[in-house]
Parts: sequence; C-alpha cells; structure tokens
Amino acid sequence: MISDRLQIGFLASGNGSSAEAIVRAIQAGDLAADARVLVGNRRETPAFGWAEALGIPSLFIPTASDPEGADLRLTEALESHGVELVVLSGYLRRLGPQTLRRYEGRILNIHPGPLPEFGGEGMYGINVHRAVIAAGVAESAIVVHAVDEVYDHGPEIARRRVPVRGDDTPETLEARVKALEPGVFLETLQRLAAGDLTLPGRGRGDG
Repeated sequence: MISDRLQIGFLASGNGSSAEAIVRAIQAGDLAADARVLVGNRRETPAFGWAEALGIPSLFIPTASDPEGADLRLTEALESHGVELVVLSGYLRRLGPQTLRRYEGRILNIHPGPLPEFGGEGMYGINVHRAVIAAGVAESAIVVHAVDEVYDHGPEIARRRVPVRGDDTPETLEARVKALEPGVFLETLQRLAAGDLTLPGRGRGDG
C-alpha cells in the first residue's frame, strides 16, 4: 500500500471507461482513494466530459509534436496534483523516461488479452482479440500490469481469465472483455488499498 488512501492520476486517450468506473467507486465510498487528475493527450478526449461532470481536474497534454516536452509536462502535472499511483485507461501513447522513472512500479495498465503472448506494439483493442481468435486458444484474459519502457512488458499485478466461446468472433470477445475490464481494474485497486496486493516498486525518490 502506498499510503492510507491511494492518490490516483488517470491517463486516457478515449472514453476512459475504467477510469470513470474507478472515480465513481471512489465517490461512492467503495475505494479508499482520491482521484487527483485526469490527463488526456487528445484535445477531443471524450473522458474530459465525465471528468468535468464528476468534478475531477483535467489537463490536455499533447504528445505528438514534442514527446520530450510532453513527458516533462506530464511528470510535473502528476506531481503537482499529488499523484502517487498512475492508472492508464486506454492511453495510447508510450510514456517517456521521466514519467517512467518518477513513477517506477506505480503506473498500472489493463490489457485485454493474455500476456506476454498477446502483447506488444500494435496489440491493442480489436487487434488483440483477432489474434486470440486466430490462435485458437481456449481462454483469453484481462491483465493488470505495471508499466515499463516496453509495451505490455511490466510485472503482472492481477489477472482475470475470460473463456473463449466456440462461436466467438473478435467483436463478441472484445465486447465481453470490455464489459469486464472496469470491474477487474477496480477490484485490483481495492486489493492494493487494502494491502492484499503489492506493487513491484515505489519509484526512485521525489526529485
């Protein structure tokens, strides 16, 4: 456990469905945490809408034109809002070295397929489910893992098995996994807050 209450910052590129579910759980008293800030890398990030409605500070930090500058701005923004744990909710940009170093072992992502078999660059969204179906495996998975400098590579924190049905298509599997993801992420954070799970590291200081 990081502190008595998890101090969470959220990163999203799209709807941020898992982040929204987590924030609503916090506000309902179902998770011992504080939602400190939501950062999006697209001006039209849909998650900004629910963040405003729920009273969560939000920031737009573009990443495409100046990745190094964006990395610094993101680290500073998270620090200034008192973030101790970073939750990625459909954030489709590689994090920079400063953010990774400052929050080493404290950045969590949720992946919609078994790792390491169905991870890596380009393996997100429907691409993961296509690969799972094509491989003919009996089950997929939802994996919460710590983030490092390699896509979908960091230590696994939690896993939920998802059976693959005989009539599944990539689209039906995706729908079923998406419906489960927010609950899996929330349960993982609840277990972290309760001390039932531990993170792989606490970072390298505050400076």
